This record gives sequence, structure tokens and C-alpha cells, in this order.
Amino acid sequence: MTPQQRNIVETVQARFGPKAAVTDPHELAPWLTDWRGRFKGSAPAMLAPASVDEVAAIVTLAGEQGVPLVPQGGNTGLVGGATPLMDGASLLVSLRRMNRIRSIDPASNLAVAEAGVILADLHEAVLAQGRRFPLTLGARGSATIGGLISTNAGGTQVLRFGTMRALVAGIEAVLPDGSIHHGLPSLKKDNRGYDLNQLLVGAEGTLGIVTAASLRLVPAIASRAVAWIGVANPQAGLDLLRAMEARTRAIESFEIVPEDTLAMVLEHIPGTRAPLAERAPWNVLIEAVATSDDDEPPADLLQRLLAEAIESGRIIDAVIAANEAQAEAFWHLRDSIAEAERASGPATQYDISVPVADMPRFMVEGGREVERHYPGVHAIAFGHLGDGNVHFHARAPEGADGARWYAEDAPRITRLVHDLVVAAGGSISAEHGIGQLKRAELARLSAPSRIAALRAIKAAMDPHGILNPGKLVPLAQEAAGS
Repeated sequence: MTPQQRNIVETVQARFGPKAAVTDPHELAPWLTDWRGRFKGSAPAMLAPASVDEVAAIVTLAGEQGVPLVPQGGNTGLVGGATPLMDGASLLVSLRRMNRIRSIDPASNLAVAEAGVILADLHEAVLAQGRRFPLTLGARGSATIGGLISTNAGGTQVLRFGTMRALVAGIEAVLPDGSIHHGLPSLKKDNRGYDLNQLLVGAEGTLGIVTAASLRLVPAIASRAVAWIGVANPQAGLDLLRAMEARTRAIESFEIVPEDTLAMVLEHIPGTRAPLAERAPWNVLIEAVATSDDDEPPADLLQRLLAEAIESGRIIDAVIAANEAQAEAFWHLRDSIAEAERASGPATQYDISVPVADMPRFMVEGGREVERHYPGVHAIAFGHLGDGNVHFHARAPEGADGARWYAEDAPRITRLVHDLVVAAGGSISAEHGIGQLKRAELARLSAPSRIAALRAIKAAMDPHGILNPGKLVPLAQEAAGS
């Protein structure tokens, strides 16, 4: 620990108590690596403020001492954005003690939650008030509101409600100079120039530390129906979605999963079983909801629409969950893909988007192109077909040495996949962010004007570079070499 770091830690402990700083290596260890174990960092301490004023004091101290800070929420990110660098120069700042839901206003459909509130806890709290927060994902039991905002998280309900950016009505944050941005009030009209709230969404903690947010709520679900459908190919899946969207606004989630990915889940996740008696080449998971007793029951709606789809030959087979337990079992299959893949061996993951109409072709032809260039590699694509965003993964050949494969083959595969995405008019990051993982590729594939703007904004708001160094914004040498 440097003298400057020690000064900050001792000052924080003296002012805010022993819980406000953690220095025990065993307690720190879980927070020095990312969820997938791809990135490992070093930090001599983790600061744990309990209020926005404590965060402001910490940032002010860090600025005075010239010590970088790495904000961290639930540490469920997938691009190394919350993992400190290996140089040990930074201190972690955990927002997990800031876990109060300050208010829930059903009449205004707004909740104010602090950055450390776990998503599942917010879901439960607003449901008790007859409302829901319409963003969910597999890591909802660990992911925190601050992290979801900082990465502009997506999830399985973007189809109807948009990403986190669309659900944030206001933000409270501490800026790099230690000042507090009081942006929580929800104003339908506010035309005072640049929107600092929206600038902080997706900034990955590089422009400020989010401490609380006003979040938009919607009516609670009165009833839902979940169906698992077999289709011949991704285009058939998208055709099914378009046909359903023309008939109803009740479809909230539409996920596509190939047969080999389902098989991987069934092999590695205990207690899972295939929903359909006969396997289909591709599978679609659909959720339809009703928010009022006056709406058509979702199960009746899906039964009618799927019967028409079977009769027209648009789908192969379908099953509607008979109860909540079966509905949750269907979703468990989708939510367990990342865990199953981790158990199956080395893989490199891409969170990409292309125009929705082009996604079915990209899923098939992009996978073939990767497998053609790298024999033995198996490419899979699954996820939010209706959003034009899928998770495109390349799994190492059977028996491959993970360390060697990640060091030698994975970077070349990454370059190929990202080149294919850009050629299709897409984005190399649809919902996970840039972090450390994609920073160099962002520099390589972006227009110089975009990189210049990112660096100018960062320099203007954080001239001393103390917030989350090495994340999101390409370094000067990366931008120059792109």
C-alpha cells in the first residue's frame, strides 16, 4: 500500500468507522477478479461507503492524493469493467452498503433506489406496491442498480421496455471532483442542454460514481404464460415474432436458443429437462403477460397464436407451461446457458448486435464463417432475437488447453467476429459494455471522431483520470494504432 493509499484508508476508517474500509486479503480476494475469471487485478483495500456524502468524501480524498478509484457493484459484469488493473495503483469502491430503497411511488410509477440495491430485492419491493421494474436478467440475485446503470444493462424485457437507459428517470452521482450531481427529480421536460443523467448511463464508472437513481415502474403482472417452441431456423423464429406482434402487444420476452446450446445446459445443469418430446434445430422461449383482469388470459392468447403458427407450418412444435413451476423451469434453461458453458470448457463470448432483420442470417452464416476459419471451434448464438442482439460464442475445440487457446486463438477469432459484425452494420457491444475486454477493439473498429469524442469527454470531466482507469475509453496508443 502506498503512503497515499494508506492515508485515504486510515482517514476513511477514522471518519466513517471500520466497516468503511476492508484491507484483509481474504475478504478482498473475491472482488479482485471478474465473474468469469478472465480478469484478475490488484488493490490493497476496498472502501465501502454507506452514503452519498461518504462517497463524495472518498472521491475528494482520492483526488487530493492522486489515487485512482474503481467503483464496483455486484461484480457480475462480463467485460472486466469492475476489476482493478494489476498495477495495484487503485482502490476499490464498493457501493454494496448503499442498499436502501428510498421511496416507491405507485401513483407516479417511480422508485428511488440506491446503487447497492440488488435487482431481485427491488423486484420484490415494488411488487408489494402493485408495480414492477421491467428489467430482469440471469444475475438478478447479485447485480446491483448502480452496476446496471453504469453498463446500460439490457436483459430479457428490452423487446417491450428498452434498456436501462430507457428506465432511468434521474440519477444521483458523485463526480470526479467530489461534487454531488443531484439529478434524481423526474422531469418530463428539461431542456437545459447536455443531459448529465444520460451521460452517466453506460459510462462504466469512468465519469462519475452512481449512488442512487429514480427508476420507472410499470403495472404488476396479473398473469403470464410462458411457452417453449421448436422452429427450423432463426428466420422462422423472427417470422413468428413478427406475426405475434401484429396481433398483440402482450409479448414481453422472445429468446432464441439453438439445439446444441440446449443440449449443453441439459448435460451440465442438474435437474433440467428438455421441454419438447422431440428436439428441434432451434428453440424459442416466449413470455406473454396481462396487467389487468380485463386482458385476454396470456395462456389463451399463446394457445391461439401458436395453434395458428403450427397450422401454417411456421413452427415445428410448442408447449405452454402448465404452471409457474414449469414456467420457471423453462426460464432456468435460458438463464443457465452461461453457467453450463463455463462448465463445458474454454469459450470466448461476444455480445453483439446487428439490424434485427439481418440477425437470422448473421447467426447462421457468421457461425459457419468462424468454424470454417478455425476447424474444431464450435460457434453458437442465442439470446434476444427481437432486439437484434444475440450472444455469439466460440467454444474451443474439445481437449484444447484453455490458457493457450485464450492467448493465441481467441484474439484472432475475436477479430474475425467483430469484423463480421461491423461489416453487417452492427455493434461489438450490445449490452455488456466495453470494460477492459473490448477497449482495443473499440479503438480499432470505431471512427476516429467517436474515439476523439470519448477521450475529450473523459478528459473534461475527469482531468486527473482517477475514476476507473483503463476501462471503456481507448488509451492514446490504442487510438493511434487503430
